[in-house]
Order: sequence, then structure tokens, then C-alpha cells
Amino acid sequence: MKKLSVKEYISLILLCFTGVLLIALQLKPWGWLIYLAGLASLLLTDRQFAKHLLLIYLALALLGITPITTDISWGHILAMGATLALAAALPFAISRYVYKENDLITFKFRTQRNWFHTEIFYIIATAILSYFLLPFYLRNTGAYLNWSVEPGASNILRLFAGTNGLGIWDELFFVNTVFGILRRYLVFGWANVIQGILFTSFLFELGFTGWGYIMIFLFALSQGYIFKRTESLLYIITVHLVLDFVLFLALIHSHHPNWLPIFITG
Repeated sequence: MKKLSVKEYISLILLCFTGVLLIALQLKPWGWLIYLAGLASLLLTDRQFAKHLLLIYLALALLGITPITTDISWGHILAMGATLALAAALPFAISRYVYKENDLITFKFRTQRNWFHTEIFYIIATAILSYFLLPFYLRNTGAYLNWSVEPGASNILRLFAGTNGLGIWDELFFVNTVFGILRRYLVFGWANVIQGILFTSFLFELGFTGWGYIMIFLFALSQGYIFKRTESLLYIITVHLVLDFVLFLALIHSHHPNWLPIFITG
């Protein structure tokens, strides 16, 4: 691993500030200025580093113009889904077909590997912790109001699809793509912190307000650590989907306690 210069560290710092200002806080003028400063800083860095960081910056620009909300109307689902899909696909396409680097961004699902007992236990532990924590968080902060839970099978199915679809995208983009690129230049800890900041910035704007950023940041760090240990996208996506399923149920309970009286902390 090549030692980074001060200029390259500045590019990484500006990347983090872009995520916080442009995505999390939606301070568009300042966020875009920081974004442009970060983009310009790549001109002063090592060519290979600049090529790879450019992929993340391009994806962040797409997130900056994405209407990141929990609206589950068909129009919004299509608009937000299109830009998020492009944000995940663009770095892969450029690295594979423009840079001709087949090993920069790969999608290792490792479907043929059996999970260890400790890995299965972690999934169960995630479900239990989510059961107690998520309803309390949603009610304590009022964050559940950021989501709409209306009667009707179509509304419930779209809520389910939205929460789970975003969970899969989070892992494909932040952990697999962003974290995968950063690990080429940084030790695990710092690469994980940066992906955690960007991961948290997105979900904070999505609706996890209040003290939710603490919970999300810790979850993002744990997902990065697990991915480092397992190198399995299938496993970290499964963990995330277990949490998202509990979130889906907790949202219904928070809006309509009589529909689903299964939680004791919300």
C-alpha cells in the first residue's frame, strides 16, 4: 500500500465533507462548493489515486441531485431508483470498460460458502437488537413520521420493497464499491470510517434523523468489518435485510399500534 501525500488526504477529507454537507444536511451551495474543491484537488494527486477517487466523486454528484426521501409514490420510486442505480452502476462501468480494471470493483456474493455458526448467531443477534432498539428510536425521536404508512396492500408492499431495496443498494454501493476502492489506499480502519460517514450521510437525509446518525454509523462500521472478514456480499446484505424487515414492522407499529402490537419498546 503506497503512502498517501498530504494532497491525497485533503481529497479524502473533502470527500467526507461533501457527504455531510451535500447529502446529509442538504446545504446545497456549500456542499457543491466543497464537492468542486474536492474534485479539483484530484488534479494535484497521484494519477491512479485520482482515477479511482473520481469514481466516488461522480457517484456523490448523482446522490447530490437525487430526491432522497421516503416518499413511496410510483413517480418518486422511479426517479430516486434511477439515479441510485446509476450511482452504483457508473463506477463499475467506468472501472471495467474505460479503465479496463476488472479487479477494482467486484461483486463477491460467495453463494457456495456455508455460513459459520457465529455468522448465523450474529444474524439472530441483529434481529433481537433491532427488535428492541428500532421501535424505541422511531418513537423517541419521532423519526417514524418521516415515513408514510397508509392503509392498503399496495402502500404496504411499496414500503416493504422500498426499505429492503435501499438496504441492498446501501451494501452494493457504500460497502462493496466505496469501501472497496478506499481499501486500496487506506488501512482498514480509516477506509471503514470514511465509508461509514458517507453511509450515514445518506441514511440521515433519508429519514434517520435525531440521534439516528450514531446508530447508523456504528452499523455501517460493523458492516464494513464483517465484509472484511467474510468478503461476502450475500452475508452482509442478509444482515441488512434482517434489520430492514424489523424496521418495516416497527414503522407499521409506530404509525398504527393496533395493527401490529408486537413491540414492547415503542
